[in-house]
Amino acid sequence: MFVQTTPGRGGTVNQPDAAHLPVALDRFIELISPALERAGAVYVDATVGLGGHAEAVAKRFTQVRIIGLDRDPSAVAQATKRLARFGDRAQVVHANYDLISQICTAQGICQIDAALFDLGVSSAQLDNDERGFAYSRPTKLDMRMDPGDPVTAAHVLATYPRAELVRVLRQYGQERFASKIATAIVHARQDCPIETSDQLVELIRQAIPAPARRQGGHPAKRVFQALRVEVNGELEALDKALPQAIDLLRIGGRMVVMSYQSLEDQAVKQTLVRGLTQRAPARLPVVPPSDQPYLRALTRGAELAGDAEQQLNPRSAPLRLRAVEKIREAA
Repeated sequence: MFVQTTPGRGGTVNQPDAAHLPVALDRFIELISPALERAGAVYVDATVGLGGHAEAVAKRFTQVRIIGLDRDPSAVAQATKRLARFGDRAQVVHANYDLISQICTAQGICQIDAALFDLGVSSAQLDNDERGFAYSRPTKLDMRMDPGDPVTAAHVLATYPRAELVRVLRQYGQERFASKIATAIVHARQDCPIETSDQLVELIRQAIPAPARRQGGHPAKRVFQALRVEVNGELEALDKALPQAIDLLRIGGRMVVMSYQSLEDQAVKQTLVRGLTQRAPARLPVVPPSDQPYLRALTRGAELAGDAEQQLNPRSAPLRLRAVEKIREAA
């Protein structure tokens, strides 16, 4: 299900504070600009958030049509207000990005010129204690990007068998003490539901060896990441969405993906490599068109945020940015 919200003309714009600055905005604009010079170009912001990147596109390219997607209804409302002054050429849709093809079709769009995936949890979500993403202060264990979804982090902790908890913590958090932590969760929940972040953080501290508590940042970081990815099905949605976006790109269209943790970046890399790599055997004298690459890399691997960017916006520190241009249709 998705619901479209169309900004009306003359609306007011929410101005984000410094903590909500769009990440790598200048580099993003530099990368997508050649694809948006065409009159009537279409830009899809698959993770519109507070609308910072979309607003910059709307200002810079005055004839570009903008479709913003977000699974968080609060983000949809805020982005709608922010983009209201651009009238009918900007629409914000309440939907997860794995519905990108369906939404574009519903909008009468067969091809797009540029797309952005700015992955992970947003500053607004982290800063809102009601959303339950933070491990540094007491919050309820929710972690749903869309509060209408049925499964919360507390539900995962209360119902998943030990083996499933181990899988989630290892696969999505790369947590080396997954077995110990899962055992501690199963034992603790027999006496009392684990419903708040401070409960879970203390449980993790007790479950892992003392030296590990003093290394590698906050000891709960990887567990919270794993729960968030599981609750929101993030990697599964990403695996579905990226190929759809590539299919939608017209020849010469460009896509930028910003990741903030290694699992996301690896999933992005795997999808892009398929389009960047020649599939024919190396010794074949003539490579048929169907085996030739259909993407061209615009970045050398994953770009990192520069020092100036990190000083301006500390949450850009883990950024891994990849960008590609579509050079032909995939077979």
